[in-house]
Amino acid sequence: MIENRVARVLTMALLATLFFIGFGYVVMRLWNWLMPALFGLHGIGFWQAIGILVLSKILFGGFHGRHGGRGHWRSRMRGRWARMTPEEREKFRQSMRGRCGPFAAPEAEPKP
Repeated sequence: MIENRVARVLTMALLATLFFIGFGYVVMRLWNWLMPALFGLHGIGFWQAIGILVLSKILFGGFHGRHGGRGHWRSRMRGRWARMTPEEREKFRQSMRGRCGPFAAPEAEPKP
């Protein structure tokens, strides 16, 4: 059983490394294909491409690896909504309108 876990961990580490290398190579090739022709920039090497990936992770927060986070929140809210009475739902809608604006088409305001 322990050998199976070790083999799984080593396999995952190898796949992650190959993915990292492959993704860096693709970024390098795309940069060198597009950027010099479009913007007159210099070509980059592999480690510079890896640096661009790391910088984009820092700046934009991509590559999360957290799958289903929004789905969990959505399913919890559906459960809460299902347990609400119609009066509670309307109260919730009113409070959200006050915070986030209207969810439906705005009603015509009376003219003074």
